[in-house]
Amino acid sequence: MPEPESEAAEDLARSFNALIHPAVWDSDIPEPDAAVVPEASTSAAAPPALPRLLEAMLFVGGAPLTAQRAMAAIRGLTDSQFAQAIASLNSDYRRQGRPYFIQAHGPGFSLALRPRFRPVLERLYGQTREARLSTPAIDVLALVAYRQPVAKQEIESIRGAESGALIRQLVRRNLIAVVQRGEAGRKEVLYGTTPRFLELFQLSSLDDLPHTADLQKL
Repeated sequence: MPEPESEAAEDLARSFNALIHPAVWDSDIPEPDAAVVPEASTSAAAPPALPRLLEAMLFVGGAPLTAQRAMAAIRGLTDSQFAQAIASLNSDYRRQGRPYFIQAHGPGFSLALRPRFRPVLERLYGQTREARLSTPAIDVLALVAYRQPVAKQEIESIRGAESGALIRQLVRRNLIAVVQRGEAGRKEVLYGTTPRFLELFQLSSLDDLPHTADLQKL
């Protein structure tokens, strides 16, 4: 039977409260030898179920949620339990006809709209600006995508043109980001693509980038 909305809201509220504080969660992950606790002794302050905790973490957003990050926040969580909970949430979303699903981003996961609901973004915010990138900006984005992590100097050496303004534009649009800073005394930084880049081009990971003879020459 579906969980009442009020109970779901309380679960998420407790989840957010825990995420704000540095304490490690004790989720209700079953222990192999744990004694059965009578139902009457369950208090309202009991920690939320594992899928609800992971759902809250995914809802908060940010970098894709990996098993390692989840295990650091939830005491006793294992890789297999993480994978099972993610699969269970996705199954629930499909069965309930939710407009979103959990999408893989390399080793991590994030919430994303199903393709048929993506026009909602355009209705709310207008057409995606990233789709109107200039040809030079696309050139820089392609270089970062295929050569990451890559420095500004390398990009300019390949293009034969100053690229600082284009790099800043792509950073503002959250398509690329600084992934490595230079050591002390060095200003050089290295750039890479973001989860937003994968989402915009509908890629599950960088391994899905097209590989043609022309692109291999970049």
